[in-house]
Amino acid sequence: MTGRKRPPITNRVRELRERHGQMSQAALGDAIGVTRQTVVAIEKGHYSPSLESAFRIARLFGVGVEDVFGWDEPPA
Repeated sequence: MTGRKRPPITNRVRELRERHGQMSQAALGDAIGVTRQTVVAIEKGHYSPSLESAFRIARLFGVGVEDVFGWDEPPA
């Protein structure tokens, strides 16, 4: 184990993208105004999107932000 912790933000971006007619990462990036690389990083949990991007993703898929993103509060 590397000691590198995953951020407490979880997401269903890949699942929703694939359900949305097999939308590519590049197409999602274009739709929300970010690069494909940013979409990859979001899906892998390496990057948490801006609030604006989170709302754009949710709106694109017709769901609420809380249906796309979750927060696993780390133990105290």
